[in-house]
Amino acid sequence: MTQMQFVATCEKISEAYLLPVIRQLLEGFPFVILGFHSDNGSEYINYKVAKLLEKLLVEFTKSRPRHSNDNALAESKNASVVRKYFGYAHIPQYCASLVNAFCTEYLNPYVNFHRPCFFPQTITDDKGKERKKYRYKDMKTPYEKFKSIPDASQYLKACVTFEQLNAQAAKMSDNDAALVLNIARKKLFKDISALIRKQA
Repeated sequence: MTQMQFVATCEKISEAYLLPVIRQLLEGFPFVILGFHSDNGSEYINYKVAKLLEKLLVEFTKSRPRHSNDNALAESKNASVVRKYFGYAHIPQYCASLVNAFCTEYLNPYVNFHRPCFFPQTITDDKGKERKKYRYKDMKTPYEKFKSIPDASQYLKACVTFEQLNAQAAKMSDNDAALVLNIARKKLFKDISALIRKQA
């Protein structure tokens, strides 16, 4: 609905490394999370993750085997955000903390507060067929879309206010945020290259 998203990385795909990242992601959202959907990996489906989500009163669902459309939204976001900014090259495990710091400080604020998204309008034609129209006037950032929801303040977490979020969104213009993101990304890749050379 809002297209709000947060990207995080962990060093290894195991519950020990993934649990702090899940906690970090859930804390990042300004609104209360009611549902958590994952694939069938054991790093997600285990007692520790279930206990964390139960404590937060979050409903947990998982993908069905051999139903690739179950994670279609996540896969499309992987293409339009993750691959766009990180590419397809392998990033060594020991660089995960560098990438995670970049996501937390630069990528996530940019994607949610400064990067506009299309929000389609569904139109039904004379034959009853539904078509989606993507109009420029309906483009908003995920945060703007969230604010446009009727009585949006009721969905905010207890410790978050729109004054705080507005201040974060107004820190810089969309173009300045994109420039800062690109500069930070260049520095990230230089730091990763230096770390790889040091490890070699």
